[in-house]
Amino acid sequence: MGTASGLDHVGVCSRDAAALWGAYERLGFALTPVAQQSGGSGPLGTANCCAMLRRGYIELLAILDPSLPDNGLGAMLDRLEGALILALGMSDSEGNLARLRRAGIEVPGIAPLSRPVEPGGPIARFERLPLPGAPEGRVQLVRHLTPELIWRDAWMSHPNGARELRAAILVAGRPAESAARLSRLAGLPLEPDPAGGFALPLPDGARVRVLGPEEAARVMPGLEAPALPAVMGLVIGVEDLDATRAALSGVLHAEVPGGLMVPAAEAAGCALLFEA
Repeated sequence: MGTASGLDHVGVCSRDAAALWGAYERLGFALTPVAQQSGGSGPLGTANCCAMLRRGYIELLAILDPSLPDNGLGAMLDRLEGALILALGMSDSEGNLARLRRAGIEVPGIAPLSRPVEPGGPIARFERLPLPGAPEGRVQLVRHLTPELIWRDAWMSHPNGARELRAAILVAGRPAESAARLSRLAGLPLEPDPAGGFALPLPDGARVRVLGPEEAARVMPGLEAPALPAVMGLVIGVEDLDATRAALSGVLHAEVPGGLMVPAAEAAGCALLFEA
């Protein structure tokens, strides 16, 4: 299948690892152990924790060792801290690479990435096809070579009841341009979004919504977008909104149509919308 298969994950990034990981623990997520990443040329200075969901996940990425290469993360953080990584899933790296090149997109090749799933544990391995020069951040296709190592039952039970990553909300000054880039990367068609703008439906049932600032502010009241285009919100499906509400009792949040919203300031730059 030479197209995207779903919404794999969104990466929320910060220079302050402890603050980033602590914020998501306060929001009721159970995080995986800290894992330092490696690229094709060796160890990287970046490390992550993840909130693994039954479908998709949230990566929480920071720079731990500035003396090592950071795979471009530092340059992205110079622009903005928040959801800088938008990763669509794929099952066929070679087929997608060929499709993108036929479309005139100059993807250098399949980029490897790996990390231990826990200190001293087995190594999770991935293949990536980054979209070159995307102003939205690190936008890419990702194939998991070892999915069984990271989607573990022990890591998918969250006090806030989170179960699935239903949507990423990308806010853009020129929504049509951002939506077209995502459609070309995914190899899938767009459709109108109910709030205005565009939606990219994905085969796993998730979607990427691409909205202008006014439309996005209606979906995420109080939205502040310091730099555009960028992913400014995530929609997370939960088991029981009452349980989620209880888990968020110590965190600033608001009731919104269909669920609860944690503003971006409480979630390291990316608003979270919890829906049943």
